[in-house]
Amino acid sequence: MQGKTLYIGNLSDSTSKEQLHELFSGYGSVIEVKIIGNNAFAFVEMSSQAEAENARNSLNGYSLNYTQLKVNEAFFKNEKRNRNHRR
Repeated sequence: MQGKTLYIGNLSDSTSKEQLHELFSGYGSVIEVKIIGNNAFAFVEMSSQAEAENARNSLNGYSLNYTQLKVNEAFFKNEKRNRNHRR
């Protein structure tokens, strides 16, 4: 894992920023929580890469508000991922 921002998918409609902040705070310092759209997904920024990786490993598949969270490293459009594509 290279970054310290996590993508959180499969959110329940009732999930709040406060709930995510509290949940992820158990794995380190949370810098920011952003819920995108009508709870479509969220980004959680941790204070370090190690904390983000620990949270991802521990919370991927975690049940929150009757749904299983999908937690992965966030990649943004302006970042290049290291992929092995053939052209």
